[in-house]
Amino acid sequence: MGRTFLLLSQVYPPDPASVGQHMADAADELARRGHRVVVLTADRGYDDPEARYPKREVRGGVEIRRLPWCSFGKSSMALRILGGVSYAIQATLLGLFVARLGTVVVSTAPPMAGIAALLVSVLRGARLKFWVMDLNPDQMVALGLVGPTSPAARLLDGLNRLVLARATDVIVLDRFMADRVNRKLDVGDKLTVLPPWPLSEALVPVAHEDNPFRRAQGLDGKIVVMYSGNHSPSNPLDTLLRAAERVADDPRLVFLFVGGGVGKREVEASTSPNIRTLPYQPLEQLKYSLSAADVHLVTMGDAVVGMIHPCKVYGALAASRPVIFVGPEPSHVSDIIADHRVGWRLGHGDVDGAERLFRSLPVMPQTELADMGRRAQHIVTGGLSREVLRGRLVDVLERRREAVPRP
Repeated sequence: MGRTFLLLSQVYPPDPASVGQHMADAADELARRGHRVVVLTADRGYDDPEARYPKREVRGGVEIRRLPWCSFGKSSMALRILGGVSYAIQATLLGLFVARLGTVVVSTAPPMAGIAALLVSVLRGARLKFWVMDLNPDQMVALGLVGPTSPAARLLDGLNRLVLARATDVIVLDRFMADRVNRKLDVGDKLTVLPPWPLSEALVPVAHEDNPFRRAQGLDGKIVVMYSGNHSPSNPLDTLLRAAERVADDPRLVFLFVGGGVGKREVEASTSPNIRTLPYQPLEQLKYSLSAADVHLVTMGDAVVGMIHPCKVYGALAASRPVIFVGPEPSHVSDIIADHRVGWRLGHGDVDGAERLFRSLPVMPQTELADMGRRAQHIVTGGLSREVLRGRLVDVLERRREAVPRP
């Protein structure tokens, strides 16, 4: 007999944020296995608060309730915190009245969602499953947004430890995140490392000649270097943009930045004719937009290893495209590139190296790019496939460990 799962996530489809899309995949699989699934999320877009979604709906057997006053955009940290606090308060109040509640599943969007999950879990005697997608205040401290001993940092770090202590299972995305979590609180006996999976619509590569997105964007005959996803301060773009501006004299190269986030302002400020920007693409169009690239860009700040896990690398691999990674080594992306030979790694500030690499792309043998693409797709049709990873994640969510004592 199925159980009742409550999923807490400020973002959820049709919002394009990857955290919500992965949460939706897990919710769909839980519902497919016969469980009742209730999702509490925001009624407006996280990146675009002008986007409004139905207050209530059922999608694939999942009951979705969208809460007001939870998303005010990313224009300031104060507005983001306000939305997160509003979400946590409402999610707590509504979560307490979910009938026959057995398990609460919470991610880290927003960071304050953990307090809602903790309170509902304790007061209802429900299991708590903590799916760690990123780590704050660690990330905010690394970016210089708050001080390491500030009240906000101490509060969030204390909350993380309470949630980690209460959780019956903790899921993290890579070995670096596992190390950082265990330094907060040793949860090794209930810790699972599972990377996120490519979204289903990106699994089938589309040939350039059959791709309507390339035609619509006037990309036929071009070498397209694409960054697709959230433009976050944790994913610095300066090295790539400076190198792209240097190769503006080569008309064969187009740099296409797709998505949103506060870092998009840096891209939009560029006047280089070879740099283009587009908003997030609808989920059903993702296979076309990702396949429109010849090479994908992935970045990660040197200071945030173990705090974030850029998921855009999996979409690139699923689209059968090589990757240029600008970021630290070791990291989960550098591990993938080194182990499977699916691209190149550059350090931040290596503008000369990025320029040389960009200039080599138009004259690089197509067989070399194609071989990297085949190896990339092999990764995500094997152990990193959506079917395999989503199934393993839901196995953990279903695990019947007893709720731990109150922290």
